[in-house]
Amino acid sequence: MQRSSITPNSAGLRALSHPVRLRMLGLLRSEGPATATSLASILGLNTGATSYHLRQLAEHGFIEEAVDRGNARDRWWRAVHESTVMSARDVDQEAEAGYLQTVALMYGEMLAQAAAERPFLPSDWNEAVTLSDWPLRLTPNSARRLLEALIEVIENTPEDPDAQATYTIQLGAFPRTGQGLEE
Repeated sequence: MQRSSITPNSAGLRALSHPVRLRMLGLLRSEGPATATSLASILGLNTGATSYHLRQLAEHGFIEEAVDRGNARDRWWRAVHESTVMSARDVDQEAEAGYLQTVALMYGEMLAQAAAERPFLPSDWNEAVTLSDWPLRLTPNSARRLLEALIEVIENTPEDPDAQATYTIQLGAFPRTGQGLEE
């Protein structure tokens, strides 16, 4: 079963360029529906700021109100999609740059935390962890085909109903820096 994803436009990328919003969206995707109060507690924010960020995410189609939960006092929110896919097509460079910087920051934090916790994982989980890189000499077309193939494998990998943990895959694919490829 293919997972649902969203490819944001420039305005959506700008909305996700705020680290708090990106964290909130990640929490709603990984932990399920939540209220502004519960998210504020997790993120160390006040509920007013949390509500503002939730409204921004909703405005751009990343989350929606979970009308089947809560009551008049408690508004619950849920993620609409399971993942965000960034496309450089049809987005302005400033929005793209801001989003990518925020994602890089978040990925770095997640990688550092995963590396710190790795020694405490059971051995079967340790065997399923890698922080690897493979430098390949590719043309833009062959790089795009590789990326599409990797995404297809990830999106079509069935979830295990007996799983005890969420397995995170971060995909960073880019030309090595400093090669003078600027237009």
